[in-house]
Amino acid sequence: MSASCGHSHGPFDGMSDTYKQRLWMVIAINAVMFVVEMTAGQLARSQALQADALDFFADAVTYGISLAVIGASLKTRSMAAAAKGLSLLCMGLFVFGSTIWRVFEGGVPEAPVMGVIGFLALAANVASVLLLMSYKDGDANVRSVWLCSRNDAIGNVIVMIAALGVWGTATAWPDLIVAGIMAGLFLSSSIQILNQSWREWKAGEAITVETSCCGPKAVVKPAGSHHHQHS
Repeated sequence: MSASCGHSHGPFDGMSDTYKQRLWMVIAINAVMFVVEMTAGQLARSQALQADALDFFADAVTYGISLAVIGASLKTRSMAAAAKGLSLLCMGLFVFGSTIWRVFEGGVPEAPVMGVIGFLALAANVASVLLLMSYKDGDANVRSVWLCSRNDAIGNVIVMIAALGVWGTATAWPDLIVAGIMAGLFLSSSIQILNQSWREWKAGEAITVETSCCGPKAVVKPAGSHHHQHS
């Protein structure tokens, strides 16, 4: 199905049963993988796995928000996207800070666990990306979902690379470097989402002002054509 769903006058806004069904599937995938990857990350002492698990959790929550505001006004959808952008910003800062803390704490992650769980997470995210591929150029709300899924897939690839690095060097540095890269990815995406949501919020504000200013004029015509009479 085309992402435009027959509407060519603006970005796709999520008003499609197929899109909603796919989004529910992606939410379920993210919720399951959060539990799996966070548990494995704790056991393997991998900062990269835990950062990716946190991303799965945040995605499941924010995708739920995306689903809830489908069909809402442009301003409402842009505010939801802004909330997701801010959550990504906070997550990026948290991962960055916790990674620095882990540098001083020490310890070497379990490379085999990182590799296996990283591959499983990659498969889950590739499935999510494929489900959402047709909707990557939608409005800020829809696009934020695509960006999060894309980031997860990229993150899983570099987690697997980190696992090879940890195995080859017997140090935690590859894991920590990858966690830092993921933090940067979160921050970069948050800026993209916040910028687009701000533009769409202003557009929604302009539409609201225009409607409120032109509303009386819009009422005059129907009133005159149907039942406006002078006695």
